[in-house]
Amino acid sequence: MSQFFQIHPENPQARLIKQAAQIIHAGGIVALPTDSCYALVCHLDDKGAVERLRRIRGVDEKHHLTLLCRDLSEIAQYAKVDNRQYRLLKATTPGPFTVILEATKELPRRLSHPSRKTIGLRVPENRIVQALLEELAQPLLGTTLILPDHEEPLTDSDEIRDRLARQIELVIEGEACSLVPTTVIDLTDEQPVLVRQGRGDAALFGL
Repeated sequence: MSQFFQIHPENPQARLIKQAAQIIHAGGIVALPTDSCYALVCHLDDKGAVERLRRIRGVDEKHHLTLLCRDLSEIAQYAKVDNRQYRLLKATTPGPFTVILEATKELPRRLSHPSRKTIGLRVPENRIVQALLEELAQPLLGTTLILPDHEEPLTDSDEIRDRLARQIELVIEGEACSLVPTTVIDLTDEQPVLVRQGRGDAALFGL
């Protein structure tokens, strides 16, 4: 059965953040609120957890998972960022955007798109997520919490706990989430391409 933590959205309790990090280090999958909607996250380097994450979501290796990063410098460790891309990222992070970039060799090959060698990345504003990233000292691998039989993300922590109690290790409740996922922008071409319109304003990328 999943554990359930109520974490303060503005001042996350260090004890609970540390326990959540321990669950992730042990191979657990966590449902947590972000600055868009709920996400499922796991350890970047845990192959078994990543495979479970994909099964829960009902997606294959061609579906971009997302690295949740602390800041721009962490994005640059796992993705190739040129001057044009950096300026766009500096103007839009942290925030409700996921950007698709070419992966660097630092990223395990199994995590990038199998043919394009790209990865989705974002810097969330949510303080719970930021506290957890700080505790882990590395990105989390995540995906919007949309179940295979749903078109919309799950946003209620009690419903998430009921539906996924036997499939994930922890549900975190914080402040109320948005009902809208991130806006996804592909930055691998010369001009940004809108992949999914979500909470973020695509006009910030000139779209």
